[in-house]
Amino acid sequence: MKTCGIVVEYNPFHFGHLYQIQKIKKELQVDAIIVVISGNFVQRGEPALLDKWTRTEDVLKQGVDVVIELPYIYASQSASQFAKAAIKILQLAQVDYVCFGSECGNLENLKEIAQTPVNPDYLHEAMRDGSSFPKAYSLLTGAMLPNDILAVSYLKALENSSIQPYLIQRQGEAYHSLKNKELASAQGIRYALRHKQDVSKATPLSFQGKQFHHWNEYYPFLRFQLLSSTRKELQSFFLVQEGIEKHLINCAKECENFEKFINMAVNYRYTQARIQRTCLQILNHIKKEDVQSLKPLHQFRILGFNTIGRKWLKENKKLPAIVKFSKLDEKLRQIELRTTYSYALVHHEQELIEREVKGPIFIEVTSNQ
Repeated sequence: MKTCGIVVEYNPFHFGHLYQIQKIKKELQVDAIIVVISGNFVQRGEPALLDKWTRTEDVLKQGVDVVIELPYIYASQSASQFAKAAIKILQLAQVDYVCFGSECGNLENLKEIAQTPVNPDYLHEAMRDGSSFPKAYSLLTGAMLPNDILAVSYLKALENSSIQPYLIQRQGEAYHSLKNKELASAQGIRYALRHKQDVSKATPLSFQGKQFHHWNEYYPFLRFQLLSSTRKELQSFFLVQEGIEKHLINCAKECENFEKFINMAVNYRYTQARIQRTCLQILNHIKKEDVQSLKPLHQFRILGFNTIGRKWLKENKKLPAIVKFSKLDEKLRQIELRTTYSYALVHHEQELIEREVKGPIFIEVTSNQ
């Protein structure tokens, strides 16, 4: 079976994502679409709007065939680490293509940038500061946008790989658009949902009766950790470095809600994403030693599949696919369970904890779907 992989968060799934799936099927004529998805916490250092099981079930009904989890520890890191781990999983899954979106839509230019020694995590800042880059970049834009930065990260991770990149130019509204219309951004949809606005023109999903997760709800737990821990204790957590713990403590002392906290914490030295990713590690009690003791990625966990995905799994039994939670490496399993407990705190979602240790979701697909 010919397969295409996509690295996703679907936070939430919208018509732009559906367009990507349909275009892959039309242009590449693949037999199965396999996605690697962030779990309950996403790359910008935020709780996902909806839990990973809800998102998995939703997208299996929208044309995705297999959903693989990007483990928390990689999903909550910088663009380069996020991309490196996701591509490694797709390599383990032996996909033929990987598809990703881009604002510029120029694969050759992005490849040229990826071949330089630059760290993609700092492309945006470097361009803003006037650093010298390949001439190809002058054809793109004056400042790298998020999807282009991720695209460069994916292309760097794909070096010496047999997987072929397939680029789709981003359609519709700008990345940070808050306008609620067809092909609006995920951020725009999240904003609309929090303000109880209609999103039916932006996504094929229904959110009626669903509970949304936001940093505001987790902030009391984070604030307690920051104000009840010593600097030395905070320094033991993953991503806490360069004295950031002192800065976070001072902000927590002054701010009674997350909006005020993040506005005070972000400055010329620390971006919002950097602050939020660091705070996630503190919230979830992820120690540096936890991460250092992890084995290199050598297996992947299936969150869900449909009829086509089941066929793919049967034809590829030798792949290191894990369907039982107990078969995950112990350290990775501990982190996933711990972060599930954290995510389930605010809405008392005991069922999420119980669901974590069960097998994948299966969705039956009829021949005319």
